[in-house]
Amino acid sequence: MSKRLSVTLLFVAAVLGIGILIGFTTAPGAWYAGLEKPSFNPPNWIFGPAWTILYVLIGIAGARIFLDHRRSAAMRLWFGQMVLNFAWSPLFFGLRDIAAGLIVILALLVAIIGFIVASWRRDRIAALLFLPYLAWVSFATLLNLAIFRLN
Repeated sequence: MSKRLSVTLLFVAAVLGIGILIGFTTAPGAWYAGLEKPSFNPPNWIFGPAWTILYVLIGIAGARIFLDHRRSAAMRLWFGQMVLNFAWSPLFFGLRDIAAGLIVILALLVAIIGFIVASWRRDRIAALLFLPYLAWVSFATLLNLAIFRLN
């Protein structure tokens, strides 16, 4: 197996594995079910498949930058957005802190945009792989804001 493939599989497995672990340990549960939600709140079943696809894309983008530009701002932003991504569920669902979740997801949105900008010239494919993630987190930010305002 080539080094590139091995690193890519490692990144994807790590991102997916940590994401799944956090998802299982901070499942929404009755508290979330009891919150007021906006009319555009998607059904709960959509989150698992959406995040699975996004985590694969995030892992591939991270591996590409790591392999070719590991000391770059793009790599630092990639790691930073992962920390923010993985912090959101424990704050929002685990601690039931909607406001802290909103602060973290806004920072996550900035980090995602930063990654796209920082990687655009170095690795256009890595930047493009983050566009669905940007769209989803933009939507999730609006959802988090609406839940904050309704509750």
